[in-house]
Amino acid sequence: MSLPTTPSQTVGPFFAIGLPWEGGPLAAAADVPGAMRIRGTVYDGAGTPVSDALVETWQADPEGRFADLHGHGGPSALAGFRGFARCGAEQGDGSFEIRTVKPGCLPGPHGARQAPHIDVSVFARGLLHRCVTRMYFADEHEANAADPVLASVPAARRETLLAAPIDGGYRFDIHLQGLKETVFFAL
Repeated sequence: MSLPTTPSQTVGPFFAIGLPWEGGPLAAAADVPGAMRIRGTVYDGAGTPVSDALVETWQADPEGRFADLHGHGGPSALAGFRGFARCGAEQGDGSFEIRTVKPGCLPGPHGARQAPHIDVSVFARGLLHRCVTRMYFADEHEANAADPVLASVPAARRETLLAAPIDGGYRFDIHLQGLKETVFFAL
């Protein structure tokens, strides 16, 4: 006996209505010294922008200290810096843009220093769990060369973690699959 295919029962995701956050893409206020924009697009394996992707970022300030959002964490002294941003689903075209500052170096394992980086999480349809990656800065050659996490990534794939300088900030595109697939970390 053969039965017809049943319709899809997918109900979500509802990122735009389920995960709004006051100030969304603003990890730093516009008047914070060194404020800049990071722009990018989330792509699927075919190179098509993912219209419902949501990107979250978490980072340190230029001194390598984190914002104290909820009564715990490191004490960033940078007024107007919160270190967290969430955006992407607003435009519906796969693009995202955050306003932030360039982070400083952080302590790493065994006394090593981690290069300036921003932790990035991606949520989108078809993903059962978020994808987690790091965005490093392509113009931080010396710090990147010494970073233990970046060094753990095969040399041919490191470029997928580097944000390119552009006018007013940086560009960091995220590829969920395919030839240009961004390196993601298992947490």
